[in-house]
Amino acid sequence: MFGLTGEQQQFRDSLQRLLRADYPFERRRAIAQSATGWSAEIWRGLAEIGALALTVPEAHGGFGGGGMDTFVVMEECGRALLLEPYLATIVLGAGIVARAGNEAQCASILPAVGAGERQLALAHYEPGTRFAPEAVACEARREGGGWELNGAKTWVLNGTTADLLIVTARAAGDLALFLVEPSAPGVTVHDYPMYDARRAADVRLDGVRLTAGARLGSGDARPALAETIDAAIAAVCAEAVGAMSVLLDATGQYLKTRKQFGVPIGSFQVLQHRMADMLIATEAARSMALLAASCIGHAAPGEHSHTVSATKVRVAEAARYVGQQAVQLHGGIGVTDELPVSHYFRRLTMIEMAFGDVDYHLDAVGRRLFDRELQ
Repeated sequence: MFGLTGEQQQFRDSLQRLLRADYPFERRRAIAQSATGWSAEIWRGLAEIGALALTVPEAHGGFGGGGMDTFVVMEECGRALLLEPYLATIVLGAGIVARAGNEAQCASILPAVGAGERQLALAHYEPGTRFAPEAVACEARREGGGWELNGAKTWVLNGTTADLLIVTARAAGDLALFLVEPSAPGVTVHDYPMYDARRAADVRLDGVRLTAGARLGSGDARPALAETIDAAIAAVCAEAVGAMSVLLDATGQYLKTRKQFGVPIGSFQVLQHRMADMLIATEAARSMALLAASCIGHAAPGEHSHTVSATKVRVAEAARYVGQQAVQLHGGIGVTDELPVSHYFRRLTMIEMAFGDVDYHLDAVGRRLFDRELQ
């Protein structure tokens, strides 16, 4: 049976107080329209309550938390529609550094990340490769005593404001990771807003020269990358649960106040049935998201990948249903920019596509089941 420890509940309460006080919807709208698309003040606040150091290893100034701790943070991020780059910097960036980096690299990067002094971005996906994690054409070749990188990356979350890019590339047959300064010669970063008001970037690498020490860790980075992406999928599933919970509450309140024929429309049985279906979808998604979170760092890589893919399917389907029902039950105002419902719907739509859509993960689950039958 899943449940939060006393410490996790206390941390959740602290995070909720911070976001309720400092992150009302109107302020979020203003932050989304700012130059960076996130707030340095909120980022500092997250660092002060320990959110940024929560899953950083204890040896590098963090608290050594795991998947369930990430669930707590990301569910509240979903409730608040947080724009700050927690997923990009902590789950993806710090996650891959902790899993793949050597001791010196971890000591150099992770304490500053946990303190809120440094931001990261994982530059992995490439144009035309859809969601395949190993479809990497970016090439790293030996050049003198170092490396030269050539290639292109897309959908780099926090790519514009990150202090350090972590780039995947082919190196002598291995999938390798490289630490790249965004300001390095040959690096071009093109920023753009996404459908949900967050920012991402396309990154071009043309003859980027790196020192030998710029390679993150050694050997093939596939296992570390796969586990980090699984952790990110589990994280966005938790975020979706938080967003769905808010939509469920907001829609229920609206049905109690909106009147037709002199009575609240929430008294209509057909709408009560739709609200019940929304509740069932949200709670089923929560159960699956908790299962996925509990697997990160504990189950064997192949096993947690199977669970994470199954979770992504269930949560994405629920997110689509709950989001669409919330918009429809609010009527015409459900799609207006002034109403928070439309913003939650947009975020859920992006989460549905992030790190692989339903079809991609259904195929992944099917292939793993088929492989098991053959064993």
